[in-house]
Amino acid sequence: MAETGCNLTDKKVLIMGLGRFGGGLDAARFAARAGARVVVTDLAAQEQLGDSIAQLRGLANVDLHLGQHEPEDFAAADVVVVNPAVPPDSEFLRTARDHGGLITSQIEMFFQMCPARTVGITGANGKSTTTALTAHLLEKARPAGGRAGYEKVWLGGNIGNRPLLASLHEMTARDVAVLELSSFQLEQLAAIEVAPDIALLTNLTPNHLDRHGTFEAYCAAKENIFRFQKLDASAPAVSIFNAEDKIASRWYDRYTGQQGRVCIKYCADDVSVTLRESFALPGRANLSNLAGALAIARQFGLADEAVEAALRNFKGLPHRLELVATQNGVRWYNDSIATTPQSAITALEAFEEPKIIIAGGYDKKLPFDELGAGIARRAKAAVLIGQTAEKIAEAIRSASPGPAPVHTERAASLAQAVGVARRLAAPGDIVLLSPACASYDMFDNFQQRGRHFTDLVRSSESQL
Repeated sequence: MAETGCNLTDKKVLIMGLGRFGGGLDAARFAARAGARVVVTDLAAQEQLGDSIAQLRGLANVDLHLGQHEPEDFAAADVVVVNPAVPPDSEFLRTARDHGGLITSQIEMFFQMCPARTVGITGANGKSTTTALTAHLLEKARPAGGRAGYEKVWLGGNIGNRPLLASLHEMTARDVAVLELSSFQLEQLAAIEVAPDIALLTNLTPNHLDRHGTFEAYCAAKENIFRFQKLDASAPAVSIFNAEDKIASRWYDRYTGQQGRVCIKYCADDVSVTLRESFALPGRANLSNLAGALAIARQFGLADEAVEAALRNFKGLPHRLELVATQNGVRWYNDSIATTPQSAITALEAFEEPKIIIAGGYDKKLPFDELGAGIARRAKAAVLIGQTAEKIAEAIRSASPGPAPVHTERAASLAQAVGVARRLAAPGDIVLLSPACASYDMFDNFQQRGRHFTDLVRSSESQL
């Protein structure tokens, strides 16, 4: 795949996938301001994309082709910028290639043109928190006077809708870009054989098997973050692995000893007592996230005293073990980001108190045996929703065949699930939305699901 370069003047640029939450906005703005003739195509209709369309107003040379993809748009395109969710074998992309079109993506274009040093973080769980925490430490704990060796810190990638391309003109070689990278984005970067200067893997458990097919293929996509790092003895690539993850430990052994690469392992136990006391997020998994962020921060020479001070005002991210209310002695946590069984198990392990878990959702074809065992071992009750409710219920039954299995109830909606959980909860309990599944059977995404849960809980609180 050839590089796009910066010269898009008078090129026909097709943005494939605007998204309801603006996934293609950054590329559309960048191309329009670069003088391209831009067409945005999306399968969703105009009325479903109102917020995203509103943000394109005022840009010249942008046409919207919504509600379907037209083959002639792809045949006519000089450049197609693809949303990460689009499968690489899409028939429309084949049409573009057959007519000489260049296929690229926002993340490819960014890496091709970014002057800053890059830090990339990936994994099945914890990558958003680790990414946000890394950027926070680099920003807040650096010494004054530029002695950290960098100036501005940029946060982007898969962590929300942050305009990477639109910020390129402000970046310099003395900046640092901290990026969360999904398996889909890493597949896109592999096409141009590029990876971050500093790369970190949090952990690997099955995810996105509906797209990747097998766990092995999913892992192969993630490994691209190390596979294509530039090895340079004068400025070595840094590869950082979670010592508590079996696959990460195996990859550490694989990459250690290569010339031009420094390999580092980290684990939750690396975090000192002093730093733990300054860190508000619950559970061992969050200590592991902190240990990963510290491993990166130390590459920039940040002192523990400054890190400790910065940690005190890190509040975490929405939808990630987020405490949203305390009512009658019951704490309610929004962990809507938990879209895999392992992430829900991790959430259950974060608390010692009795727990009522709300789980279930879109079926990504992942097994629930371990989740059933985790609920049977650690939960007081489970309220199940969505397509996977019966599969999870069966996994719980199989894991707790004794005379007193975990109490399990179904709910037809998230609102009903909140009501059931409220009835079951007693003072001292925790109610935990940690679905273990994607949201697409009921919601547009995990953010919408988490916001709805928070609204339901807080609206009930106001009525107490």
